[in-house]
Amino acid sequence: MNALVTGSPLAPRRLPSARGPITEYLLGCLRRPPHQLKQAPEASGDLLVDDDLHLALYSCYELHYRGFEGVADEWEWEPSLLALRARLESAFFGALIADTGEWFPADPGDIEGALGRILAGGNGPSMSSYMAHEGTIENFREFAIHRSAYQLKEADPHTWGIPRLWGEAKAALVFIQSDEYGNGQPDAVHSERFAVTMDALGLDRGYGAYLDHIPGVTLATVNLVSMFGLHRRWRGALVGHLAIFEMTSVVPMGRYGSALRRLGIGSPAVDFYDVHVEADQLHQVVALKNLAMAFARQEPERAGDVLMGARALMSVERRFTEHVLGSWSRGVSSLRRPQAAHAATPPVPRRPAGATCPA
Repeated sequence: MNALVTGSPLAPRRLPSARGPITEYLLGCLRRPPHQLKQAPEASGDLLVDDDLHLALYSCYELHYRGFEGVADEWEWEPSLLALRARLESAFFGALIADTGEWFPADPGDIEGALGRILAGGNGPSMSSYMAHEGTIENFREFAIHRSAYQLKEADPHTWGIPRLWGEAKAALVFIQSDEYGNGQPDAVHSERFAVTMDALGLDRGYGAYLDHIPGVTLATVNLVSMFGLHRRWRGALVGHLAIFEMTSVVPMGRYGSALRRLGIGSPAVDFYDVHVEADQLHQVVALKNLAMAFARQEPERAGDVLMGARALMSVERRFTEHVLGSWSRGVSSLRRPQAAHAATPPVPRRPAGATCPA
């Protein structure tokens, strides 16, 4: 069983509440000792954003991060659970390909140009521009809740790529990740800096505290990088994801910092964004030239994977932004539940009717 003591800052959170037939089945099973799973319900709906599918996939992936309170560690590598996860991944990946286009080979010598064209082709709304000029403090709190699903584990999914690369590409990834982890200084770890921002916004900084509030369209942005990071075969897509991640960071992070200052919130809350503006000016160059371009030279047959990872990131982020800004334009919350103050405690999920896991 997970040995962390409940109440510790590092303690895993309780399992979330189910959102449909897949999570009713999966979460009901995880509450029991590890055993062989039977056939789970099939995914349906818009598989790029579906709440049920993406909470199920996020829950499977979370077993490789910090796990959940009361869920046995042995579930992480239970073969039948991995088989269920593979079906969920296949559904998600198929929807991504349908949205971004089929995989195709790429010229390893044209990675810089190809990534530039992918960025230039992005025509969705700008979250950072909205926040800089129009966003309210309530908007920023809601935005921080969404982003907490990734930012409180920032850099961890990409770190899985380190043992799968070599030479210049490996060195570049280690260089970037070292900065993300504060170069050995605990208070400078980027996830810790984001937790400080959440404190300043009056939010619960606890890892996973808002999982029940965060919709599938947001979880999809985290599931994408977890999927690429956990599969060695998608190491090229992970490289492309990180390259675009870094290449699109400096300007938005500057805008978010400006938004907080406009709203009367300064250091240390704004430090998370200021640090990214400074660090990512270098990271974007390293990620492009020393990581993505070097990887394509080393493994030219996977150059197409680099571009696929970049297109996939643009796809899920566009849908996320459209959802959030669209909700606000209609005067409603973009979260599944209203904002919760720092003192709020996530509800204890109950086993829904029909969620019993077959023995």
